[in-house]
Amino acid sequence: MGELFMVGTPIGNLGDITLRALEVLKNADVIACEDTRHSLKLLNHFGISKPLVSCHANDEARAALRIVALLDGGKKVAYCTDAGTPGLSDPGAVLAAAARANGHRVVPIPGPSALAALLSVSGFGGRALLFDGFPSPKAGRRRARLSTLLERGESFVLYESPFRIGKLLGELAALDPGRRICLGRELTKIHEQVLVGTAAELAALVGVQGIVTIPEKGEFALLVDGRTSELAQESEAGEP
Repeated sequence: MGELFMVGTPIGNLGDITLRALEVLKNADVIACEDTRHSLKLLNHFGISKPLVSCHANDEARAALRIVALLDGGKKVAYCTDAGTPGLSDPGAVLAAAARANGHRVVPIPGPSALAALLSVSGFGGRALLFDGFPSPKAGRRRARLSTLLERGESFVLYESPFRIGKLLGELAALDPGRRICLGRELTKIHEQVLVGTAAELAALVGVQGIVTIPEKGEFALLVDGRTSELAQESEAGEP
């Protein structure tokens, strides 16, 4: 029986890799990667040289068959996405399911994620959190989903590209301008930015040149407070 290790890797700062992740990568027979070119930079940084196989989102089902064959031969395979935790808005679920269905052990190697990093600095708290990943690129579907999410009681996390972050913040501001948002850009990287404000305040900062600005560059994560603006104001005022 082979072993498949789902390895969390840094989302930016290479110093965030865990000692256990390094040990697994060094001891693996093969390292499967979302993008071998991207993972090779990480492996070279830590002096790790192993055979690499590709397993990206567009070919995950077929790649999973090749990796399962390696597992059938008793190999230890470590799987890395480009950044963060496999299966969390990243490929990996198909591979994990295929390995388990064929009787192989699937082992989680926890690591960084933008979701956890943003939550830790937001100050929002709360017991319930919904992760909704990347919104639809289609405006109608995106607005309908945002409306549904805002009506729920949970805080929720979204990821967005720099090409649509302005539209996303504008739509949130139109739906609930007073809703609090914690916005993270380029988390753990040299140009890291974390800003907290209302949807209207943050929407007004996108692309604005000034002391506080949000360049439409890099990777974005948003934590939207589950409380409506009215409830948030009551809580901050000490009302029940």
